[in-house]
Amino acid sequence: MAELASTSSPSFDLIAEGALGDAVDSAVLAPSLHNSQPWSFRLHPAVRPRRLDVLVDRSRHLRAIDPTGRALVQSVGAALFNARVSLAAAGWATSTCRLPDAGDPDLMAVVQLEDGPPDSDLAALNEVVGLRHTNRRSFAPGAPGVGEVAGLLAAARAEDAQLVPVLGDEQHRLLARLTQVADGRQHQDPAYRAELRRWTNRPAAAGDGIVPAAVPHVDGTAREDLPVRDFDTRGDGALPPSTGDGAEGTLVLLTTVRDDEEAWLRSGEALQRVLLEVTRAGWVASPLTQALEDAQTRQELRSALTWDRWPQSVLRIGRAPLTPGTPRRPRPEVVAEDPPA
Repeated sequence: MAELASTSSPSFDLIAEGALGDAVDSAVLAPSLHNSQPWSFRLHPAVRPRRLDVLVDRSRHLRAIDPTGRALVQSVGAALFNARVSLAAAGWATSTCRLPDAGDPDLMAVVQLEDGPPDSDLAALNEVVGLRHTNRRSFAPGAPGVGEVAGLLAAARAEDAQLVPVLGDEQHRLLARLTQVADGRQHQDPAYRAELRRWTNRPAAAGDGIVPAAVPHVDGTAREDLPVRDFDTRGDGALPPSTGDGAEGTLVLLTTVRDDEEAWLRSGEALQRVLLEVTRAGWVASPLTQALEDAQTRQELRSALTWDRWPQSVLRIGRAPLTPGTPRRPRPEVVAEDPPA
């Protein structure tokens, strides 16, 4: 495919257009905060270099839960990673330039088709892109083995991040306490509650938001040490209520050295790579990010567990029955027009 990418034949432009379009279809399957899908794309299959522009859609910024935009950019990073996987699976070598234009802050990355062999490690993940779903069920006892955890650590490192396991009762209690504190503060904020209602009560035709089929029913009986965010704002969650049995599986923190926009973007790529490896190994995962969404609890978590690195995501990994996927917007809604020449 590398030779095809370097030719000027119109037929090869069509091949590139198909590959870039497929990359968008994979990109939109990425996880995002409240399934807000804050991304758009521009395809350039007939210009040199052939490329895909990945942009942030700031109209989908959830400002109450994510005032700094950290999770917004992280969501775009997860979509970027899926696009890279799709192009590698289609046989294309690529290069990625992140935050390439200071004059266009919405342009998060440019993925360029290059001469050379595709990344086989990325290509191998393509088969599970459509199988990965956030799983908010209670987890059964059991956790990934040492070898599997080592693979997840390597996946994070490959994307310039570090995965830090939460070890021992003391660290678990600390994370539980900070999650409870942050969760309580959030629910005291009327803007947060309004934002949560908005994104959990979207019409099916919207193609976004959290659907009842993907969240546990809340009946007031759950007693989790680590509270899963309550998405059941109308009491119609279709998953069984949380058992409160404390089976949390493996808990890990995804961290970066810096805490700027590029680090947020890279953390999204790392997060998605880890999630795809989790899926490929037969496990499921869900985020527990309340403690990172409150500035005070995030700093406490950093001071206690990650030291000189910034925590960007908290994941619980374990065993649970599969859950349905959440809706996605169709390609025409996320593919932007080229800017005027």
